[in-house]
Amino acid sequence: MAENHCELLPPARSGLGAGLGGGLCRRCSAGLSALAQRPGSVSKWVRLNVGGTYFLTTRQTLCRDPKSFLYRLCQADPDLDSDKDETGAYLIDRDPTYFGPVLNYLRHGKLVINKDLAEEGVLEEAEFYNITSLIKLVKDKIRERDSKTSQVPVKHVYRVLQCQEEELTQMVSTMSDGWKFEQLVSIGSSYNYGNEDQAEFLCVVSKELHNTPYGTASEPSEKAKILQERGSRM
Repeated sequence: MAENHCELLPPARSGLGAGLGGGLCRRCSAGLSALAQRPGSVSKWVRLNVGGTYFLTTRQTLCRDPKSFLYRLCQADPDLDSDKDETGAYLIDRDPTYFGPVLNYLRHGKLVINKDLAEEGVLEEAEFYNITSLIKLVKDKIRERDSKTSQVPVKHVYRVLQCQEEELTQMVSTMSDGWKFEQLVSIGSSYNYGNEDQAEFLCVVSKELHNTPYGTASEPSEKAKILQERGSRM
């Protein structure tokens, strides 16, 4: 039976055979060249250092949007001043917290934002990386969120204040901060002052209770506190 012999090539100065003690045979050299051209080669992976946090992904993922900053980064665009750290990762001075949703969108095409992240933060990153389809999705999500908030029925808080007839004018002049009269009810005379009867009234006032972040109501203003103190006299 004939034996197969490898015909050695001279030692390679560069490429896959560089640095080896002897040259590679023609068959082995051709095999390694074919391996380097396969989709699973090492050059397929890209390492990013975003604000001190490392992300590992593929060139295919980063090249989803040909107009994006990340696509130009993978193409080694000479117009981009992209430095690398000591590990070879591309340095990007952005918030890594909001880069996660951006990278995941490029991976699977879906917008997923954790409840503790603000949509506006993701929008800022999408605009920085110039990912047009993601920008549209985030803006639609923000509009949807805001429309739900505006459809919440307006709530009112009511106060019942007791005052005398001579205090009505003063109460009207101090009424502000959104408070308005709803009803004025006379409860008759409570006592005599000199030769005149002093009439007593119940004033019903109301104010819209606006929603604030995290569902907490705003603190009452000083004038609102005065109204509350007068109401406690009942």
